Amino acid sequence: PITPGELLCLGSSIAFSGLFYYLYRKKARVVTRIQEAPKLQVDDDLPALVSAADGRCLSYVALEGIVLPAKAALSSHYHEEMQGVIQKLLLKEHRLIWNSLARSW
Repeated sequence: PITPGELLCLGSSIAFSGLFYYLYRKKARVVTRIQEAPKLQVDDDLPALVSAADGRCLSYVALEGIVLPAKAALSSHYHEEMQGVIQKLLLKEHRLIWNSLARSW
């Protein structure tokens, strides 16, 4: 006979397994979309391509081209021939909504 404690453990184990499998599949789909992303060159045609896209946004594309640093390129301490740049990110919040429960914007 199976005890209620064993049933509880079995049920929670199945529930957790299902949850983790769902999260795994969700992330695997994102990884697949990133790997299948179209490769675009940074050239004069790119602004026209972006403005023609839905919502003026391209999701999951790989840009290939030459990047020029704003000031100076970063050099690797371990590999002298490797250089890199830092990408500047701009976060633009479009609207603020007052949350009366938390009393914050």
